[in-house]
Amino acid sequence: MNQNIHQAGVKLLNAMSRHADLIMHAYLSGSVDEAKFSAKVIDSLIKQGVLWRPEADAELRLKNAVRQLLESSLHDERNRQIDANIGSSLASLKTLAQHYKEALQHGRFAESHAHLSDLTEHVYALTESLANNVRVLFSRINNEFGYVSSIDAKIRENQLAQSQVSELLDQLEMFQFDQLSDIAASNRELRHLLIVTLQHSFSRVTQELSIVQARLLALLGRFREFRGRTRLLKGFLLHMEHSPDFVPVNYCGLSQVPMLFNQSPSVIGSAAADTQRIEHEKELQQLVGAIRALNRPHKHYQPERAAHQIHVEQQSAVAFEEDRLKKAVEAYFCHVIDSGDRVTALQYYQDNNLEFDPEAWLYQVIGGYQGLSLEEQEYFAIEQTGEIDPVYTGNFIIRDVELGLR
Repeated sequence: MNQNIHQAGVKLLNAMSRHADLIMHAYLSGSVDEAKFSAKVIDSLIKQGVLWRPEADAELRLKNAVRQLLESSLHDERNRQIDANIGSSLASLKTLAQHYKEALQHGRFAESHAHLSDLTEHVYALTESLANNVRVLFSRINNEFGYVSSIDAKIRENQLAQSQVSELLDQLEMFQFDQLSDIAASNRELRHLLIVTLQHSFSRVTQELSIVQARLLALLGRFREFRGRTRLLKGFLLHMEHSPDFVPVNYCGLSQVPMLFNQSPSVIGSAAADTQRIEHEKELQQLVGAIRALNRPHKHYQPERAAHQIHVEQQSAVAFEEDRLKKAVEAYFCHVIDSGDRVTALQYYQDNNLEFDPEAWLYQVIGGYQGLSLEEQEYFAIEQTGEIDPVYTGNFIIRDVELGLR
């Protein structure tokens, strides 16, 4: 741990704690009234990166990082910023994963641990950013864009939120888990971070964004309906101002009633599940999952499915045969170590008059080498000889395996 960074961080947090009133004043009002606070305190916060002055004659403001921290912690509904730069984050994740694999391959374990720590921080920061974006959208929807007063402003905010959702969905298409799986390969830590964690966050965010889109469209329809009624009411009031002696016609006495009044009362339809409503998807899945189908067709007696006697002697023979093959491979490896020469598997097979199938022998030699740990594999040099299949391209036929020491 870097001691200088630790001390600087503690000093910064202590300064923010001592001057919390100034910071919250700047957060709520947008700028700092320098006449109300000490010049020494203001200079200290400027040097520590809490406050900054955009221009020479501009007022002091909070740094964007501090403002984002307060907006996220306070769940401030005025926060309308959404971070959709997923492509850059994914590129950083892939780069850090390659750094980690390279350091691990060359035995630089301290460096690999540092890269893994940075990669973990980036992955969790990306998942937190996605969850925060969805939280901001839900907060604005649940409040029905209450931070603006007019219907037109609410419609504009709704359209902004819809464009942000579309941009987020476009950015989520950059998640290519097949590439991430190739990068992670068989490394357990990388697969947990790049596949399990990111895929879980991806599934949750895409499902929530679909719900957000449906609610935004429904809310936009309500706003437009309110705006239409407001315009109709304003038009009627304007008409009454220009024609104060206007009296509505007695429509009951007319032979031709306008369609506006010639409507039958609404009929309540029969209850039915609406499978098109996305927000009901979870409840419908639970209902379908609770249905139990009992299919018990009568089956005739099937003698081939009856219980049979298990011959333990045959299984023991197979186990003994496999054990002999494994011991022969271990003896082959020990022979290479003792002699120090490069010996092919088939040459050792012929010299020792082994009775196994040659193909099974080669498979067991390759499997024995791959079953060694990475540290033990470093002591051996293995080379496969053969030729490419003349009919099926991309297939390599192994004829023999040569094993030696590095």
